[in-house]
Amino acid sequence: MKRMICMACMLGTALLLTITSHAQQDDPVEVRNANKEQPFEEKGFKKENLFTGGGVTASFYSGGSVLGASPVIGYKFNDYFDGGIVLNYVYNGARDIWAGNDKLRQHVWGPGAFLRAYPISFLFLQAQFEQNFTNERYTTSGASSVPSYKINASAPSLLLGGGYSTGRVKGGTTFFYISVLADVLKNWNSPYVDKRYDDFGNKRPVIIPVIRAGVNVGLFQGRYGRY
Repeated sequence: MKRMICMACMLGTALLLTITSHAQQDDPVEVRNANKEQPFEEKGFKKENLFTGGGVTASFYSGGSVLGASPVIGYKFNDYFDGGIVLNYVYNGARDIWAGNDKLRQHVWGPGAFLRAYPISFLFLQAQFEQNFTNERYTTSGASSVPSYKINASAPSLLLGGGYSTGRVKGGTTFFYISVLADVLKNWNSPYVDKRYDDFGNKRPVIIPVIRAGVNVGLFQGRYGRY
């Protein structure tokens, strides 16, 4: 009887070792981790690299202000470059331009595209092209020699600058950022310039620094277990 019990124990131990051995062979993830091999890297389009979010615009100067919002949808190409499309809305208001109590009100909207380069994980350079459509109304006071008017116009803008981001670690697309940009095209109808005239009445648009703060929110991150 004792011999039968010992044989049963030996057979049970052998069976357990066999099952354990097969389980380890059937789990390539554990084998890769044990051997410290790099996991398989997907190539091509990765939807977990998509992000959304956007920013707000705020700029103030003597007698006026620029306020706006810019929702985005973008894609992280790699650890150094992001790109995407943006939908813009900007309000530009100014007063006391030619005389006391005259006012300028401007509503601007339009699409755009941007590219960001990250030479360092927390610093980036940005180029953003926009085509903005403008509805502008100028209301004059009785003391002004300039008549009231209302115009509709469009203007291209090329915003160049840079900024600071937080939490943009390798592989990440969720972070906060703040940037300072300038419209180098200086189109007269751009919402990012201060409309001025020289002593001879010639147009002299002056660049207004544009401060934008916003957030990138990674999409489809949970499924892949990135965060």
